[in-house]
Amino acid sequence: MHIPLDYETLRVIWWALLGVLLIGFALTDGYDLGVGALLPFVGRSDEERRLVINAIAPHWEGHQVWFILGGGAIFAAWPFVYAVSFSGFYLAMFLVLAALILRPVSFKYRSKHADAGWRNRWDWALFVGGFVPALVFGVAVGNVLIGAPFRLDSDLRMTYEGSLLGLFTPFTLLTGLLSVAMLALHGAGWLAVKIEEGPVLVRARAIARIAAVVTIALFLVGGLMVAHGGMGMAINGAVDTQGPSNPLLSASVAAPGAWLGNYRAHPWMVLAPVLGLVGPLVALAGITARRGWLNLAGTALATTGIIATVGCSMFPFILPSSIDPRSSLTVWNASSSHMTLFIMLIVTVIFLPVVLGYTAWVMKMLGGRITLGDVRSNPDFY
Repeated sequence: MHIPLDYETLRVIWWALLGVLLIGFALTDGYDLGVGALLPFVGRSDEERRLVINAIAPHWEGHQVWFILGGGAIFAAWPFVYAVSFSGFYLAMFLVLAALILRPVSFKYRSKHADAGWRNRWDWALFVGGFVPALVFGVAVGNVLIGAPFRLDSDLRMTYEGSLLGLFTPFTLLTGLLSVAMLALHGAGWLAVKIEEGPVLVRARAIARIAAVVTIALFLVGGLMVAHGGMGMAINGAVDTQGPSNPLLSASVAAPGAWLGNYRAHPWMVLAPVLGLVGPLVALAGITARRGWLNLAGTALATTGIIATVGCSMFPFILPSSIDPRSSLTVWNASSSHMTLFIMLIVTVIFLPVVLGYTAWVMKMLGGRITLGDVRSNPDFY
């Protein structure tokens, strides 16, 4: 079968698609996580917290499709990355899944009993279901930037030499807190377009102002730590972009500061960190002007820019090894076969527009602001 796209092009396309899926998850389920993390702080009474919960209740289940698509794309397009990350970060992923499981349980059980203490405990469970995944996802990104402690033997068997607590270092905690601030800002941006004017929205705007400033500050500090913290890797020697996927056929070496090299080689990539810094400023402008959609647009730009910055900085690396650079996984040595990537691309071209269309349709059909009056009168609300 003739494949109209060469292997190198397909690999780059799937690297970009992986970024699109991760950004799609952050833009959709990200505001669900952010709203969950904000719940105990923006809602004081039971009715106010129900207002916040029902701002995301119609959407959050549908947004899980982006999480599944991202995991499926890693499994099918980047099997080495899937094997190493899901094995090495197993306990961290278990922690995320345990926190995510709290969300549906909390939604379903919170209103089963009218006792204030009962509902308050489930509200804090929703907080955990939003805060913990946001933190751990950020910590995971930080570990990708500094490299994971794994090595591959001559038979491509992976040995992981890290631990759960070893994932939490000063730098990775900073990236984790950046993720929390970014998604809290995004969650507050969603509340700005979804709930009525009132005390809840006033509190959300106040928190959003702080989150925007914290996001900018942590993003800048993180960038300085990457630039001066000895992070980065480079491929040693010629690169066979059309060759078979075998990490041991190419050698990578530690190269401090290499994560900034792509911006010199490809100046257009600077757009990513610029969006990461401009986005929170746009959100602040929206907060000040009380323009909800401008606020949400700013949070979306910030989220897109910050995630894209990681991918642009590291290209062509996807998962470097901190203990054996030669085992590092790149776009050129960790993908599926030429045929697999092409078939998956056809499937994606068909079904990704369906997912986007479905998401847009749901947003339209379930749009509009909700009010405390709706909470009091609608029997279908949580």
